[in-house]
Amino acid sequence: MFPNSILGRPPFTPNHQQHNNFFTLSPSLYSHQQLIDAQFNFQNTDLSRAVSLQQLTYGNVSPIQTSTSPLFRGRKRLSDEKNLPLDGKRQRFHSPHQEPTIVNHIVPLSGERRYSMPPLFHTHYVPDIVRGVPPFREIPFLEPREITLPEAKDKLSQQILELFEACQQQVSDLKKKELCRTELQREIQLIFPQSRLFLVGSSLNGFGTRSSDGDLCLVVKEEPVNQKTEARHILTLVHKHFCTRLSGYIERPQLIRAKVPIVKFRDKVSCVEFDLNVNNIVGIRNTFLLRTYAYLENRVRPLVLVIKKWASHHEINDASRGTLSSYSLVLMVLHYLQTLPEPILPSIQKIYPESFSPAIQLHLVHQAPCNVPPYLSKNESNLGDLLLGFLKYYATEFDWNSQMISVREAKAVPRPDGIEWRNKYICVEEPFDGTNTARAVHEKQKFDMIKDQFLKSWHRLKNKRDLNSILPLRTAILKR
Repeated sequence: MFPNSILGRPPFTPNHQQHNNFFTLSPSLYSHQQLIDAQFNFQNTDLSRAVSLQQLTYGNVSPIQTSTSPLFRGRKRLSDEKNLPLDGKRQRFHSPHQEPTIVNHIVPLSGERRYSMPPLFHTHYVPDIVRGVPPFREIPFLEPREITLPEAKDKLSQQILELFEACQQQVSDLKKKELCRTELQREIQLIFPQSRLFLVGSSLNGFGTRSSDGDLCLVVKEEPVNQKTEARHILTLVHKHFCTRLSGYIERPQLIRAKVPIVKFRDKVSCVEFDLNVNNIVGIRNTFLLRTYAYLENRVRPLVLVIKKWASHHEINDASRGTLSSYSLVLMVLHYLQTLPEPILPSIQKIYPESFSPAIQLHLVHQAPCNVPPYLSKNESNLGDLLLGFLKYYATEFDWNSQMISVREAKAVPRPDGIEWRNKYICVEEPFDGTNTARAVHEKQKFDMIKDQFLKSWHRLKNKRDLNSILPLRTAILKR
């Protein structure tokens, strides 16, 4: 996608000895002066001369010499690793299917319509995030755990499953995004050699569709950055690099100076639209939290997908236009499933606080879904009844004026008194940082439109028991 000839030199291969302290991530990883230096290097020198950085530390601890660590020396696990505690090792699941696996293999193969399979990391695999970034290569995974999709005995449930199987993200979709991420990371490291690019959001959280955009998070340090100044400056350099060096492969790069600034662009090869932010660390954490919920119970993913398609069809799924973001919608579905008389989902942050602590270092976050077994609910409601119940809950039962949706608490809680929550029409708590994910809904007209759509759709679906009454199935499938 980004051939080395564009740079006029061999592939970029990080020097592990030079960057052996990479992911200790000092809070002052890139100082203001270093950003200025980066811009100077970008404008006045060969891009291969990247920013020179200080030795890294984490907090007040001495730099960690990962290259000499007994656990991370070379590619293979050494004997010292055998003594790790049980919860520090990858779980192994066996599958009768012997399909080849790929990087971030999170979705079923196109030919396997009855199974939905999340990835589990190979026992010998140590994430490259703790060592610096090695040359691109496929990372082996264990055979994924099989999750049988729910049976559909009624027409409405069958329609929901048909939509899900036609529209869920496929392995080929993810491979395109992962290839672009890998190549872009290599390019960005010419400017910021100790940075790391993460694929986040629906592409990895289990709720992606074939038409889902790609979300990328560029991490320069584990501490927050000032989004108005530091993040904008970093993205300015990235945007300029895209425009000047990668114009043949990246289309329409735009720097959006929003509250959380992003660079929007389109990859010409895969035709995938991407949004790239800087250091939105919570987005990495909630990606793997949602991924755990996605595979905890086999009704979750089909239900979320049909609700996202329904909301998009009725134009209430666009935060940039003052309605609900996809993230808020997913949290609303999870909350509903947690608050049924016989819950379908628990609060996994309460049951597994160590696995989902905000203090976990980024290179360990991906392990959390592997440590959580499937949840066995006594609730046997079918997908059609759950969709009806979701619409009814938010149309007639949830108290928008006094309650906040909390997936972390697995219940509706009283609205906080903080300024962020005042005069807000919809309050959805972000499970890690406690902010309002639905703050975009700030106009009463948009709020009334959202509530009205819940009520109308509930009445129509209750009377017809046909998904086409609220979402034209053929159109939705064609859009993927």
